Amino acid sequence: MSNQATRLIEERGEQILPTFSADERERFKAFGTIVRFEKGARLNTTGEPVAGIFVLLAGHVTVRERHGTIINDLTELGPGQFLAEIGQLTGQPALVDAIAKDDVEAILIPTDRLRTLMITEPELGERLMRALILRRALLIETGAGGPLLIGRAGSAAIVRLQSFLLRNAFPHQLLDPQDHPEARQLLDQFGLKPDALPIVICPDGEVLHDPSEAEIARCIGLLRDIDPEKLYDLAIVGAGPAGLAAAVYAASEGLSVLLLESRVFGGQAGASARIENYLGFPTGISGQALAGRAYAQAHKFGAEMLLAAPVTALPKQRGGKTGPHRLEVEDNQPARARAVALACGAVYRRPAIPGIERFETSGVHYWASPIEARLCAGEEVALVGGGNSAGQAAVFLSRHVAHVHLLVRGAGLAESMSRYLIDRIAAIPNISLLTRTCVTAIGGSDDQLEWVSWRNDSTGEEVRRAIRHLFLFIGADPNTAWLAHSGVALDERGFVRTGAEPGAEGLRFTTSRDGVFAIGDVRAGSTKRMSAAVGEGAQLVQTVHAYLDALPQGR
Repeated sequence: MSNQATRLIEERGEQILPTFSADERERFKAFGTIVRFEKGARLNTTGEPVAGIFVLLAGHVTVRERHGTIINDLTELGPGQFLAEIGQLTGQPALVDAIAKDDVEAILIPTDRLRTLMITEPELGERLMRALILRRALLIETGAGGPLLIGRAGSAAIVRLQSFLLRNAFPHQLLDPQDHPEARQLLDQFGLKPDALPIVICPDGEVLHDPSEAEIARCIGLLRDIDPEKLYDLAIVGAGPAGLAAAVYAASEGLSVLLLESRVFGGQAGASARIENYLGFPTGISGQALAGRAYAQAHKFGAEMLLAAPVTALPKQRGGKTGPHRLEVEDNQPARARAVALACGAVYRRPAIPGIERFETSGVHYWASPIEARLCAGEEVALVGGGNSAGQAAVFLSRHVAHVHLLVRGAGLAESMSRYLIDRIAAIPNISLLTRTCVTAIGGSDDQLEWVSWRNDSTGEEVRRAIRHLFLFIGADPNTAWLAHSGVALDERGFVRTGAEPGAEGLRFTTSRDGVFAIGDVRAGSTKRMSAAVGEGAQLVQTVHAYLDALPQGR
């Protein structure tokens, strides 16, 4: 068990496994039904749909993880405790088995009634939500539950899958056949050969060979089929700060919401190692933790969210301006909505370095998470960028690597980075700031980066160093290529034009297409800050309400 997991249990054990009083259990009964299980019966089965949460009235339940024939007991629950984790709020399949140790009586609260409970019984709901989030955090730290990855640690395919799972706050475990006898045992059990790696064993036992992100998302319940007949009040494209905020506020006000995200929730902000200038978090918070809370909050209010579901087109309405909008989704049914919010943000900018594509995911990185920190532990790394995200990444990596070479084109950091980060970087001895410097070439063998060259534009000096990990934080371009032929007007840089100057109430987020709105970084003229994006997502809801109220009946 990791030190973080041990500390989490020691410091917050009572919050992870709260025990509700007899009076509180009576209040739970109003939201569920009494169910009974004989000794040995299963309340949950790994990989299968979950009926809801179980509040135990009598008896005990053993909770265990299972991968094929490998079984580990995790904990035991008794009267007054409940069986669930955050996946039960978001509709994901069970990550663990739950077996009645003796005869059990419990209150079964279905997911829809759980949302009602959290809203109408805020005190109980707060304790439940805190426990659900902490249990997921503990599963992530221990690697219990979730899919099992078998492959070579550090390989491009494994890093890609781990990054997708980690940034979507999903627990998983990696077994390298060279180091783990259990991996070889599982390969034999499933009749697989080492040359088939990497493979993913899903919670339900399905085996995937080098899966795409969409395939792994389906196996763990982050992606499902869209009902093409359902008409949502609001479809949101993009689960960055703006999209998540819009989902939370729209769903909390009773709108039916579908959020579609091409990869991971949180956007670029979700990749920030630490955010210290966001209101309400004086000690700082990671971008992933902040985004994860918003993701859970949107589910609490009933928003539907699909990950690894890129929207590929927004065709013009068949019924003219009064017809519903239709969103084409890759490898899925189309989604229909009365209104659409474009919160698709930006895509990471790729510098013009020859051969860079060859090393992406293995040696070239566009974010700095614990996965990348482990890969380059004790090594020298190079990091390019002068904004806050670059500064946060440099500080984070400095705690894990031997040295960080921070390269910026300008004469310093003052024009693009917050003062507190500049001062912190200056105080860290293993960060070197190289101004007026840019990367000129990279190289290596196979798919592994081995060296990086850079040049100082003032002196002309060129340096080549043995570096296996290059981090790029050089900005992003608007993610709007998919809007071609949609009727949504873009500016000369590709950002979405909106219909009024900031401050024009009710019109600020309108685009050239009726019923389509733009918020966050993708909107022309927006402030490219996370707090601004969250504010725009919250403000949008009033505009959407006004638009929907003005639609003809039956639309």
